[in-house]
Amino acid sequence: MVGSIVRSLFSPAARRPLLSATSSLLPPTRILLTKPTTPSPIPTAAAAAFSTTAPRPATLNQVLRGIRKGKRARHAVSPALANTSSPALKGVCLRVGVVRPKKPNSGERKTARVKLSSGAVITAYIPGEGHNIQQHSVVLVRGGRAQDCPGVRYHLVRGALDLAGVGTRATSRSKYGTKKPKKATIG
Repeated sequence: MVGSIVRSLFSPAARRPLLSATSSLLPPTRILLTKPTTPSPIPTAAAAAFSTTAPRPATLNQVLRGIRKGKRARHAVSPALANTSSPALKGVCLRVGVVRPKKPNSGERKTARVKLSSGAVITAYIPGEGHNIQQHSVVLVRGGRAQDCPGVRYHLVRGALDLAGVGTRATSRSKYGTKKPKKATIG
């Protein structure tokens, strides 16, 4: 009994649109079938790749078996800043060091261990060439991970608070806190 009701709900006949009462009173219309004059612009291989048919819904037995899986929640890239409504936080530098980047890259990436004003202790990347921060320096921390340094999920803002801008920077100066160089005057 229950099975026949469920089958009738999920059958293709149940999905057809119902005819309204007014449509049955109208006279039938004639449909002329003609051959298309131009070939289809989409080749059959491309048409097969982009199918317009919707995926079949899960059957009642599949739902009862618990086959559906929920989507995983997305995690924040910068968790210490995700709880606050501000784009950056002030912090005090505890230690300055270097980190070796992961496999294809090599070098020494400058990092700082920072205690934020919220109380969290994080590792932040120092962008640009050279820096002037040391222990007890006050810095501004923004989100954004250093892609080749594992565990580094924050950047320090150059040219803010105790961290000076990059002195010799010519391009992308706004990212590194560098003012526009003065034009040399002749005379």
